[in-house]
Amino acid sequence: MASAAITLAADAPTLSSANTGFMLICSALVMLMTPGLAFFYGGMVRVKSTLNMLMMSFISLGIVTILWVLYGFSLAFGTDSGSLIGWNSDWVGLSNIGLTELWDGYTIPVFVFLVFQLMFAIITPALISGALADRVKFSAWALFVALWATVVYFPVAHWVWGAGGWAFELGVIDFAGGTAVHINAGAAALGVILVIGKRVGFKKDPMRPHSLPLVMLGAGLLWFGWFGFNAGSWLGNDDGVGALMFVNTQVATAAAMLAWLIYEKIRHGAFTTLGAASGAVAGLVAITPAGGAVSPLGAIAVGVIAGVLCAMAVGLKYRFGYDDSLDVVGVHLVGGVVGSLLIGFFASGKGQSEVQGLFYGGGLDQFWKQCAGVFAVLAYSLIVSAILALILDKTIGMRVSEDEEVAGIDQAEHAETAYDFSGAGGGAARTTAAPAPVADTASKKVDA
Repeated sequence: MASAAITLAADAPTLSSANTGFMLICSALVMLMTPGLAFFYGGMVRVKSTLNMLMMSFISLGIVTILWVLYGFSLAFGTDSGSLIGWNSDWVGLSNIGLTELWDGYTIPVFVFLVFQLMFAIITPALISGALADRVKFSAWALFVALWATVVYFPVAHWVWGAGGWAFELGVIDFAGGTAVHINAGAAALGVILVIGKRVGFKKDPMRPHSLPLVMLGAGLLWFGWFGFNAGSWLGNDDGVGALMFVNTQVATAAAMLAWLIYEKIRHGAFTTLGAASGAVAGLVAITPAGGAVSPLGAIAVGVIAGVLCAMAVGLKYRFGYDDSLDVVGVHLVGGVVGSLLIGFFASGKGQSEVQGLFYGGGLDQFWKQCAGVFAVLAYSLIVSAILALILDKTIGMRVSEDEEVAGIDQAEHAETAYDFSGAGGGAARTTAAPAPVADTASKKVDA
């Protein structure tokens, strides 16, 4: 018995300063993605909505952080109850967690795990905001974020990643958030816009991005931060799986960007800057659930398929009449579904697990598991998000007035404008006469 106890003690994980440092860096990278998303969305809207779009992302950093400390972490990752939700009273307020207490089965402290997961919880509701551009009261949006995180994100995170969660126990593969983050946010966006309706002038007025350089800056920050988002989700760097995910993140993103641009050139006759940025994000979304399970060649396939299908999907809003302002449904919902389901075909069995997809001899067993996770999260988020939006709309009102929307939501909701041109000249009248022009004697001499 003594020798067995010694063996077990030797096998028990010990705190790894390397993995701890790596995960803290990854957490910071994921945090950077929310400001990156703010820039990405902020450049895509019209000038009069720029600040509101930035703030709709930034406010999530405040609200979700506090909720996570108070009860969110406990609900998402506490002791399972009925495979639907977690709870651990010792984690309420994070007051009973030891500094060197390890996350179960890993070599990083609980504090490191919880702050990494916090950054996921922050960016997920921020993703929804892009679908609601130009027309939502900021106070209503802030309340929606708090409610949605509580009744949608925290439970879904438990389903997918929490020990005992039904999707986790079923064997649904979601390396870094295809279901819990992207399908969850995309379905929520669709549910809310079906309730609050279209922007004034939808399909009539031009609603082009006001700053494509800002969009590209945001896309670059997202791409950069996504390496922490994806590679960090293995919670360590000991066996090479995180490195595989890092490589696949780059590969799939590149493939999706190229596929989107080629589709765009064939379909519309031009390679657009917005298409490059959107294609890159589509690839990042699609590889998020799949990157630990597929090979780099599989990542190329995932990226190409997602790039084309997402490029096609963004036009559906005009066909079906739902006003998804910045294509959250077309990119995040569709990209998340595509990446999650393709695991059932391209899982190689040589990455995060030995699970093999159809193209590697594994049959369709994993595909059906992926379908269960995808469509359960989609349906739950869509329905509950629509109900939350309906309640808020009937009580405090979700939308600004039509006059405020037309005049500009930045001024109405924030009493500011994104760009101040008052000092750019042409504002004040001259107080002194301008000097008389000097005669061009040289030219006169030449003319003579």
